[in-house]
Amino acid sequence: MDMEEYQPRRADDILTALTRQDLDPFSVGELDARIETLKAEIDRTQRRRDYAVNHKASAEALFRK
Repeated sequence: MDMEEYQPRRADDILTALTRQDLDPFSVGELDARIETLKAEIDRTQRRRDYAVNHKASAEALFRK
């Protein structure tokens, strides 16, 4: 396993910065666009997680034989 997986997020991590961004200056349209972008990123992240889970399960099944 990669030890970086267990490291806390860095202070300059883009996700950390995103969650701290002031949303007051954004218009409704900009907020809607941001929501759609974040939903797409959530979908992409879930697909990657699902792939990793399935890949791990396949590898474990292979080595159990």
